[in-house]
Amino acid sequence: MFGFMPIGPWEIALILAIVLIIFGPGKLPQLGKMFGRALGEFKSSVKDVEDSVKDVKDSVKDVKDSIKLVDTEESKKSNTP
Repeated sequence: MFGFMPIGPWEIALILAIVLIIFGPGKLPQLGKMFGRALGEFKSSVKDVEDSVKDVKDSVKDVKDSIKLVDTEESKKSNTP
């Protein structure tokens, strides 16, 4: 799951217990809300980057197609007397 160190249910329970001790039960809902918002922003940013990469790929494909078209037209012109 996380590379070479898998995190099991006991490790997650230990982390949650430490967080509960450090922040107390009153702050847990706020921490959960902040974590959820941060995760949502991260996912949104990842989607924006993926969309940008897709747009660039499409642009590169269009340029390649245009170059092929120009090459075929140039070769036709040079072959006809």
